Amino acid sequence: MQQIDITAEELVSALLELAASETVCILDSCGVSHLGSHLLIAGIEPVSVDEISGGNCEKTLSFLDQALAAKDTASIFTIPYDFGKKLLNIGQARLPGAEPDVFLARFDSLIIHDYDTGITRIVGNTDRFDSIRAKLNANADKFKTEFLFSDIAVHSNFTRAEYLFAIETIKERIRRGDTYQTNLTQQLSTKLPDGLTPQLIFHRLRRDHPAPFAAFIKRLDSTVVSASPERFFHVDTDRHKISTSPIKGTRPRGETAAEDAVLLQALLDSAKDRAENTMIVDLLRNDLGRICEYGSVRVEKLCELEEHPSLFHLVSTISGDLRKNTSFSEILKAVFPCGSITGAPKISTMRIIDEIETLDRGLSMGAIGYYVPSSMFNFQSSFLDLSVAIRTMVIREQVATFNVGGGIVIDSVPVQEYDESLVKARALLNALGVSFVCNYE
Repeated sequence: MQQIDITAEELVSALLELAASETVCILDSCGVSHLGSHLLIAGIEPVSVDEISGGNCEKTLSFLDQALAAKDTASIFTIPYDFGKKLLNIGQARLPGAEPDVFLARFDSLIIHDYDTGITRIVGNTDRFDSIRAKLNANADKFKTEFLFSDIAVHSNFTRAEYLFAIETIKERIRRGDTYQTNLTQQLSTKLPDGLTPQLIFHRLRRDHPAPFAAFIKRLDSTVVSASPERFFHVDTDRHKISTSPIKGTRPRGETAAEDAVLLQALLDSAKDRAENTMIVDLLRNDLGRICEYGSVRVEKLCELEEHPSLFHLVSTISGDLRKNTSFSEILKAVFPCGSITGAPKISTMRIIDEIETLDRGLSMGAIGYYVPSSMFNFQSSFLDLSVAIRTMVIREQVATFNVGGGIVIDSVPVQEYDESLVKARALLNALGVSFVCNYE
């Protein structure tokens, strides 16, 4: 372990400058206190980078099990929503190969900034410390944030009318007993102007909309930029503990303190939002029950209010004691994708989503995660931590794409659901410099 004299802002700037020419992975809690978050974890100079596409699910899961059981390397990885469809044999990929089933970078050293103490350290392989420190110091003041954001248009795969009709279709499926909550999303995309890089977008997003599970991941031919507020699951692998914290129930922040108070209270008083949340809590209790010791699954928090810069959310936490020797692939088979972005019951609802949504979700609604072994990186315990890839865009060939949506229940008001989906897009749209979405009637 080696302490280095660099602030969080200097560290992020150096990492974003390096990302112009090499693989860089940043997982950043942005100083937002949520579920114990207080770290920025980053990796450069990976010892290996793998992208797996179109392969056999069992082989992909075996690869993940091996990577996430290593004692000498940490891993940062992405898993798309559509891999969950493969696991459950639901539908067919519409654009095979566009999003890898797994991206995984292994690191034998990590850079860790602790927001609570303000201390930055390099941990892991001591032979790497000098080159990592030299790179960070050389690039700490090079990243340029000046860019005249032009007003660009973002297009959706749904017109407003089509989205409203899709909601009514889901409500009819609820009446028929096929589902009782379905997470419907629309996919937004835009061609970025020259000069608007993923690094600039992440820098602006992190500054204006800090999130506890923010991420910047430079992959082989694409970049992930995320401002996720939602933990998927956390596993203490040494103590065999797992917890998950779904978000259901959202309101925008007000322009004034008085407006804030009204919107906050409206969310707390909403029977519909509370019902959405408790439905998913019940689903996740069932998912965890498939891999946890009998009787150990418990709801620790139910519908607690959380405040974010642009949104209010209702968040619950469910935990359990994992059965010993439970592998990552067994956990993934039990819980992936997260119920908060499918609806319930999960499998029949995912089939409905596949019928209604016109494009693959890609990484959106999937997961971004990391694994850190305690023996190598001086943590008290080895752990896995995954976020739900909401408020998450993938930038490929200068096109940015992301999904936004929400849970549809029988008493959903279509226009309000549509508006809520755009509220959830606000942080990413602002970071892109967008003031409108083209949704033609």
